Amino acid sequence: MGTGAAVSGGLRTSTDKDTGVAVVTLDRPERLNAVDLALTAELADAWRGFRFDDSVRAVVLTGAGGRAFCTGIDRSAAVPQPGSPYMMDDPLLTAGPKANDLWKPVIAAVAGMACGGAFYLLGEAEFVVADETATFFDPHTTYGMVSAYESVHMVQRMPYGEAARTALMGTAERLSARRAYEIGLVSELTPPGAALAAAVRCAAVIASYPAEAVQGTVRALWSAREAASAHAFAQAPHLIALGNLPPRRQAELFAARRPDGFRLR
Repeated sequence: MGTGAAVSGGLRTSTDKDTGVAVVTLDRPERLNAVDLALTAELADAWRGFRFDDSVRAVVLTGAGGRAFCTGIDRSAAVPQPGSPYMMDDPLLTAGPKANDLWKPVIAAVAGMACGGAFYLLGEAEFVVADETATFFDPHTTYGMVSAYESVHMVQRMPYGEAARTALMGTAERLSARRAYEIGLVSELTPPGAALAAAVRCAAVIASYPAEAVQGTVRALWSAREAASAHAFAQAPHLIALGNLPPRRQAELFAARRPDGFRLR
């Protein structure tokens, strides 16, 4: 079996040259795979690199450590805050495969927590495989922030009422893997620890098909979503600028949180 591997900061990639499947791993388990600015750049570089690597025909995206797939933007990241909503530059907008013009299929393999900014990555995957430890939630409203981009992604992944409840209930509830499977956010549910292998199996099947047909299908599927997403995303900077509490107040709410005070549904 021919394989290739690379590690860059918080990202680890490996490619099975025989099957054409690349595995991209968010490798910051000590930070619950939260994304900082360096990791955002590494993700963008990886997606752009896959565009021109014909040995890669399908990609699986996962997180290291088992406790989390991704917990969104790292709160320690120094994200520039312009004074005008017209200059808002959300780093996670450039972290996903579609944002980097990659039209090879991407499957997300989720174990543990997937929350907040993780929805940018899940939203740009073709489908999601999760194990029974997976939970999904959106903490924005709890901490005085508008869930804009995240909610736009999720409302196209699950029924409106479920997306609205997930966004509005904040940290008070977490969507269980079973419930996520029932409402269609997750396409396959596996025993603990088996999501990555299941996603790789799916990716290997897809990678065995003619690449042009697969990539054209990915592009066709995305075209059905991107017009609505683009319109909604255009409103997001203004809604965030109007609705977010000042950073100091957000930090106070975050410091007062009870991480175990949630209901699993």
